[in-house]
Amino acid sequence: TNTGNGTLTITSIAAAGDFAQTNTCGSTLNPSSSCTISVTFKPTASGSRAGSITVTDNAPANPQTATLTGTGTTPVASLAPAFLVFANQLVATTSATQKVTLTNTGTASLTITNMAASGDFAQTSDCASPIAPAASCSITVSFTPRATGARNGAVTITDNAAGTPQSVSLGGTGVQPAVSLTPASLTFGGQILNTSSTSQAVTLKNTGTATLTITSITAAGNFSASNTCGGSVLAGASCTINVSFTPAAGGALNGTVTVTDNASPVTQTIN
Repeated sequence: TNTGNGTLTITSIAAAGDFAQTNTCGSTLNPSSSCTISVTFKPTASGSRAGSITVTDNAPANPQTATLTGTGTTPVASLAPAFLVFANQLVATTSATQKVTLTNTGTASLTITNMAASGDFAQTSDCASPIAPAASCSITVSFTPRATGARNGAVTITDNAAGTPQSVSLGGTGVQPAVSLTPASLTFGGQILNTSSTSQAVTLKNTGTATLTITSITAAGNFSASNTCGGSVLAGASCTINVSFTPAAGGALNGTVTVTDNASPVTQTIN
């Protein structure tokens, strides 16, 4: 406002610091007249920010200054832990879950626009956007390997924090049992009807990377089988299947021993 009795001649109006201005003042202002300076604040950093509006004119005590202050706030996305490692997991089965905590350690609300898992991993969360300063939420991650060996992925969070997107690295190993039968077939010599032959041995070896769980080992036809395998065979370990022949009729007779387990395929056959 020009509170004097002469025309106020305005040379310049300028904002300093993280502030900007527009005004309706023009270059002159008559006595008792007013104009408006509109100021906006766009902080370039967090914390207290200071600036000013300076009016240069022909009034005494030129220039005139209005002091400006404001506080810059920013969200900060903090993830703990930043890396998850899953134990060995059978291919095509889902692991127990692990959790990641997302905390807004900043001074402004954290707005999440997307959250996704990649690779052989899946995620769910209880993160309701926006997340207030100092508040936290949980991201739950599971691992379902599609193949054997090292498997990697990430949970990626896109938000309004600096450095977006943020990510948690994920790792795990897919394992699978595998069955090797040596030999894969047996031939017995002539055997008197209704008497049992000397047994022949087949070695079953788990050549995979996970424990082999055996459901059954059964013989069909004029054959019978016993074994030392039990209910499971560790990776790299072996057991023996002993097969004997008891013919119920004359002539050539055929049969099988079938192993049912958690390998792929789930049955293996000795002819």
